[in-house]
Amino acid sequence: MIRSIKLPFYAKLSLILVSLICFAVIFCLGKDIITPVLMAFLFAVLLLPVFTLLNVRFKFPRHLAAILCVLMFAAFIVGILVFISYQVKDIANDFEAIKKNTNYFITEVHKFVKDNFHISIGEQKKYLDTVTKDSVKNSGAGTVGSAILSITDLLLDCTIIPIYTFLFLLYKDHFILFLAKLINKEDHSALKDILSQIKVSINNYIVSLLLEMIVVSILTGLGLWIVGVKYFILLGLITGILNLIPYIGITIAGVITLLASLTGTPQTSMILSILLVNLVVQLIDNNLLVPLIINSKVEINAFVSIMGIIIGGSAAGISGMFLAIPLLAILKIIFERIESLEPWGYLMGNHMPRKFTWRIRKAKIEAKVNQ
Repeated sequence: MIRSIKLPFYAKLSLILVSLICFAVIFCLGKDIITPVLMAFLFAVLLLPVFTLLNVRFKFPRHLAAILCVLMFAAFIVGILVFISYQVKDIANDFEAIKKNTNYFITEVHKFVKDNFHISIGEQKKYLDTVTKDSVKNSGAGTVGSAILSITDLLLDCTIIPIYTFLFLLYKDHFILFLAKLINKEDHSALKDILSQIKVSINNYIVSLLLEMIVVSILTGLGLWIVGVKYFILLGLITGILNLIPYIGITIAGVITLLASLTGTPQTSMILSILLVNLVVQLIDNNLLVPLIINSKVEINAFVSIMGIIIGGSAAGISGMFLAIPLLAILKIIFERIESLEPWGYLMGNHMPRKFTWRIRKAKIEAKVNQ
């Protein structure tokens, strides 16, 4: 454990809060630069065993080993995207059926509202037209401009993240030596332990995410196949991938599944069946998969995880939500190995004591004996 200077509690708390505020301000101001770097760091840590295998075991030069790692990872991502694109092409061929069934479903919804809430179909359409016009008027060119900027940022990230990943792999030892130069030699063992634990934690987290994605994809695809959805394999895969995005991912996947189900039938029973499948899968995911697969690996309690995801989403959107858990895991590892910050590391952990008993009387007796 790294020793620290003894300071009063109020001084340590003030320094910790000021440091957190400074980090938060820096991240918010430079999120467009910092977020791709952090994403590349996670991917580099994930690819590090492959890089070590190529570089040490098979004697590949460092540059070639790093390039091969990045290319294999990119090929894996591209393969998934190609499979999805072929499946989406098949769905696009059923566009007319989707359009017809959507109109039928909307008509049924209008009739339901009319029969139960006594609002005429004309009034409903008038209200929807007003809301649509106001939305377009308020957003207007701003929406188009935001969409263009989002696409530009996405293309830039897809270009720069592989480059950063390659550089992290290439300069791995260089960065480690830099960290070693920052601290005293007697603390190098603690630094080595911290870096080893960070590598294990990030690897466990990403592997756990992939395992969760596979299980959610299989469960969703199986459920959609049982209720009779046509493109159950594609929709299961999309649900598993989008489930990696906390909170909003499953909502987007549900909307896509409902739209795709309209290629077959617009019946309300089918839509209710799809909603039931998504609900059951989410209950299994949140109450079984996440505690067993995710939380057991990163060892962060649910309260801190939710707070981190919300703060990450507010600071950097979807990327911030994805990065929140591994960053919290890194902070927890660092806090646990610094004496003055160890209580904060414990606070972030998921260890729950069975019972806590105050030892005030015993402490007072020992103090009197010492006097």
